[in-house]
Amino acid sequence: MAAFTVGFDLDMTLIDPRPGMVAVITALSEESGVPLDGEYFASHLGPPLEIGLHAAGAPEDRIDGLITRYRELYPEIVVAQTLALPGAAAALRAVHELGGRTMVVTGKYAPNAALHIESLGFEVDELYGNLWAAGKARSLMDHNAVAYVGDHVGDVVGALAAGAVPVCVPTGPCTRDELVEAGAAVVFDSLEEFPAWLATYVELPEPERSGPAAARAE
Repeated sequence: MAAFTVGFDLDMTLIDPRPGMVAVITALSEESGVPLDGEYFASHLGPPLEIGLHAAGAPEDRIDGLITRYRELYPEIVVAQTLALPGAAAALRAVHELGGRTMVVTGKYAPNAALHIESLGFEVDELYGNLWAAGKARSLMDHNAVAYVGDHVGDVVGALAAGAVPVCVPTGPCTRDELVEAGAAVVFDSLEEFPAWLATYVELPEPERSGPAAARAE
């Protein structure tokens, strides 16, 4: 079997950091004096941090300073409260068991993403941070990723831009219908369904792959 790579998003795909996100935004708000809605922020994970902070109530002229402090507070407040989503570790392991490589491509600040991976013992070969939507495509293409697994329509955009199969779980802010409409080839209820799909998918020669992603990638 030829070597292959599968990419994964992090927040709300492999991990659920929402309790810690609420806590860190609350702490940031109290420390800075800027009213921020932690619940809103945590329920709309996916876009870059500056977009999330602005949507949560941060004025434009405070964004840069808030980002710096958020990243400083993050390791102590968020990492310990974060849980792996169902099937996450098994999905990564399934790629390796079939001879493939795994990569995480996330919008999160890479050093903090690495802390999550280490804390949860995830088997990840490559990590790329600070990337969003189509911006994820270059890293995926550099490693010839055959699929990219995410929870957001932005992840579908990145997968399609890279010519990878968009595989999704509706565990984040986007519904199943929104993910399918964006072009997701497969939408699982959870990553617990991923290993069985992967075992079938990687046995198919390239020309036989089908579905919305294959059509768009041609």
